[in-house]
Parts: sequence; structure tokens; C-alpha cells
Amino acid sequence: MPATGRVRKWLPLLTVCLGTFMLLVDVTIVNVALPGMVVDLDASFGALQWVVDAYAFALAALVLGTGSIADLVGHRRAYVVGLAVFAASSFACGIAPNSAALIAARAVQGVGAAAMFATTFALLNSSYTGRDRGSAYGLWGAVSGASAAVGPIIGGLLTEGVSWRWIFFVNLPVSVAAIVLCLFVLTDAHEPTHSRVDVPGMVTFTAAAAGATYAIIRASEEGWSNALTWWLLALAAVLLALFAGIESRSSHAMLDLALLRNRSFVGVLVTGVLLTFAAFSAFAYTSIWLQSVVGLSPIEAGLTGVPLSVMAFVVSASTGRFLHGVRPDWILGGGLLVVGLGDALAAVLVHGSASWPALIPGFVVIGIGVGIVTPALGSVSMALVPARRGGMAAGAVNTARQLGFAFGIAVLGSVFAARAQRSLSGRGVEDAARTARAVAGGQTASLLRAAPPSTRHALDNAVHASAVTGVQGAFAVAAAAGLLAGAIVLVLMRPTHPAT
Repeated sequence: MPATGRVRKWLPLLTVCLGTFMLLVDVTIVNVALPGMVVDLDASFGALQWVVDAYAFALAALVLGTGSIADLVGHRRAYVVGLAVFAASSFACGIAPNSAALIAARAVQGVGAAAMFATTFALLNSSYTGRDRGSAYGLWGAVSGASAAVGPIIGGLLTEGVSWRWIFFVNLPVSVAAIVLCLFVLTDAHEPTHSRVDVPGMVTFTAAAAGATYAIIRASEEGWSNALTWWLLALAAVLLALFAGIESRSSHAMLDLALLRNRSFVGVLVTGVLLTFAAFSAFAYTSIWLQSVVGLSPIEAGLTGVPLSVMAFVVSASTGRFLHGVRPDWILGGGLLVVGLGDALAAVLVHGSASWPALIPGFVVIGIGVGIVTPALGSVSMALVPARRGGMAAGAVNTARQLGFAFGIAVLGSVFAARAQRSLSGRGVEDAARTARAVAGGQTASLLRAAPPSTRHALDNAVHASAVTGVQGAFAVAAAAGLLAGAIVLVLMRPTHPAT
């Protein structure tokens, strides 16, 4: 094939990867900017969590619904609309005057990202076949796996070099380029279908996800003994049951519950949820520890993620073409076990006197696991459903991925704060709960400035110890999630007959 033909052949992949890179980078790009946002916007610990989670939650809650809408209106059209919404809301994030406006704009940004994410697998399937499809998924997986890890690096460069607001403005030229490419090089695998949008399903699922996410974030601020937290969790469970009832009776369900009778597809969903939980959710809290306690700059904190992103990219890019014929339970389950081992290694190596080098071995191992799992996640999910359900399946898998991250941020924030509080109480710090929230929220400097000079040194030591304890706890829980997920997936996806 002539060189121009080879370039043209991979333009659809480039178009899809541009959108994927932006939307996944924006999941974690804010991590290193959080301390700067505290100063500029006077944001609380809860507000900081929502700056991260409003985007991840909107992406998670809506990607399933937008996937079913994309099946109706066409995958390319949905992708273009998503890019436009993402660009406009990124600009709104960049000019946000306060934390409330930033959180609202981040939620809208998640809507646009959901429309893009829900269509990626279907667009790749319509553009490539055979060995080219395996290569496309491998390269897409490399970009996907590295994006979340490279987000803090880009965020650190922009935050320190210009302003944290530029982590959002940088999306504008990339979005324009992606839209232009999309209009010229992408095609749909099938004609849009004529049906109705599952509004009751979208509303109940979104409300259930919102209730659960808010309850967990509230628990990190108010504690798990708060009655409202448990009422919200109960309400989320009721809404989820109502969603299941609606979907089972709907002729135009956004999630065909028959898919859940396939053990392998359930295994893919479990992989999606717990991969992002185990691999990326601790990033927000390691970044706060590195900047607010260890004293690294945003760029330096972001660069600690380089080993993870490099390993994820290299492993995904080099293994994608060889996935055909390998049992998916070995790939997905084995990769999750590797991620869990990397988290466990980080939990062991981060200790009282540790600094950023303690994270590197664990990040390398996590990156290997991410690189193994990510390209297979898309190809396996598409192989389990008919083409007309491509948007639905992609939406379900990507919903699982983003819910895992949203819940991970909330759960690990609660773990970080609880462990920090226990450490501070053991050192006799007054109002340990308030101090722990300040540490978790990146407000260590202001906390120490407000302390009497005679107690400042002791408080500084206590804060350092509590932050390390919090990071250890976050990695320990992430490790448990990765190892448990690996075991579950190996059981769910094992062949029911001897492999041939």
C-alpha cells in the first residue's frame, strides 16, 4: 500500500484517539491543580472531591444512555456533538469564577465526554476488520491506558507554567481538529435505527449513581455514622432496583438486561469498574500528599506518573495485535491481578520518611497491568454483542469504568481522611477530624500557618505522618479491589468447556 494510503487508513483511529485522549486526560488532569484551586477559589475538601467527581460521575451516569442514543441517531453524529459540548464546557471550566461554577461546568463537560466515549468502540469496529482491528484496539488501548496517567503530567506543566485554568483551555484546539477529522474520515457501521429514547431508564440510573456518589463523598466529610449517608445509599439501591424493573419491561431499554445473563459480559463489566478504581483513584491523594506535604511542585508531582503511563502505553501498543486466540479470562483477570500487586507494592514502600521515589516501583507494575487489560476490554466487549448493540455495550463498559473511578475517588477519600484522623488522634492533635480533612484537602500550609509557633513543629510532624498513613490506606484498599477483581473475573469468564 502506498504511504498516503497507509496514512489515510489510520486517520479514523487518530480521530477516535484524539477524543479518547482528551476525555480520559480530563479525568485526572485536575489532580495536581487541586492545591491551586484551593487558593484561587477558596474550595473546601468536599468541593475538591466534586471537581474531580462531577466530571467522572456525569461521564459514568450518562455514557450508557448516550450509547443507546448513539445507536438511534448514528455513532458519528453523536461523536461530533459530544466533541462540541466538551469544547464549550471546557471553556466554561477555564473561566469559572468560583468552585460551584467549576463543578457545574465539569458536569456538562462529562456529558460531552459521555457521547464520545459511548461511540468509540462502535466507530473502531466500523472502520477496521481482521488484523487491522486488533492493531487499532491495541493502539487505542495504549492511548486509553496512558491518558489517565499522563493527565497529572500535563496538568502539572500547565498549572506551574501558566495557570490551572489552562488545563481546560488546551482542549479547545484539539476538539476543533478532532471535529474536522471526524466529518471527513469516520463512517457508521449501520444506519441509525428508529426507536425511542429510554428516558425513565436514564433518569433512574443517573439518580441512583448520583445518590451513591454523593453519599460516599458525604461520608468522607461527615463520617459513616451520619444517618443521611445511609439513607442516601438506601435510596440509591431502591432507584437501581427501579431501573432494573424499568429496563426489564421496556421495548427500547438503554440496557438490555439479557446481556447480564452472559457471564463473560458480566466479567467485562467487573473489569471496567475495578480497573479504574484500583489503577487510578489513588492518584488524587498521592498528588495532594506530594505537593502539600512532601513539597513537590505540580510538574514534579505529575512526573511521578510517567512510569505508569509509559508502561501502559508500551504494553498496550505491543500486545494488541497478539490478543486474538488468547483466552480473555487470562488477559483481563491476569491484568487485574498485576494492578492489585502494584498497588500492594506502593502501600508497602510508602512509609514515614518516604518521598516520591517510593511510588515508582508500584506505578511500573500498575502500568503493566493497565496495558494488559485496556485493549482487550474493548475488543472482548464488542465480540460478545451483535453490531446493532455496539453503542449499548460500549456504553455499559465505559459506564462501569467511570463509575469505578468516581466511586474510587469517593471511597479512597474517605479512607484517606479516616486513616489520617486516626493517626492525628494517636499523636494528641486537637480536633483531629478537622485537621484530617484539611490534610486530605491539600490545605496543610494554611493549617500550619494558623497554628501557634510553639506547636507548629509537632503539628508538622503529625501532619506528615497522617498523610503517609492516608496514602498507605488508599493503596491498600486499591490493592484489595484489584486482587479481588482479578479472582472474580477469572471465575466468571473461565470457559465452560475445555479450551481447544
